[in-house]
Amino acid sequence: MPVLTTARLTCTPLGEEDWPFFLALQQHPDVMRYVAEDRPVSAIREAFDSRLLPWMPGSAHWLCLVVRDTVSQTPLGVTGYIHRESDCAEVGFLFAPSAQGKGYGYESLEALVDYAFTHGGIRRLTATVTAGNAASRGLLEKAGFRLEGELRESYYLAGRWQNDWLFGLLKHEIQTLKGN
Repeated sequence: MPVLTTARLTCTPLGEEDWPFFLALQQHPDVMRYVAEDRPVSAIREAFDSRLLPWMPGSAHWLCLVVRDTVSQTPLGVTGYIHRESDCAEVGFLFAPSAQGKGYGYESLEALVDYAFTHGGIRRLTATVTAGNAASRGLLEKAGFRLEGELRESYYLAGRWQNDWLFGLLKHEIQTLKGN
């Protein structure tokens, strides 16, 4: 299972000891505002347990990495991806409110993208963001993802149908951005 490191962060596979942090993220209204309605603890635990399974490139379940401050080992958020096809995966991330706006999302996403394209056998990454989530949109665009479209009334959340923004990033695009 991969461990990703950056200048400030260490991203390690989710472990049983991360349950309190994962639960807190999933229950925080500001974190989940554009993601999901309130869910019972049992449903959150089921999602957590599915991410504990051993993962390797090509696995059918989420690679879920806990993003930590390297010095303090404080958990800041989670990031990862799930294969949608053999060479295509969808990225996702959630960060605690105290960790938002500090560049941790970008730093960890950049490391995840690099891993996916260099070691994960990925050719294309995608992301789906509820329309209106400007922070996630900005993060994805900063990392090189392109807005590819908008699905109208695609997701029911907060008592109404929401539009979804669809983003994509191709392996050769990131190589071009980095000058490879």
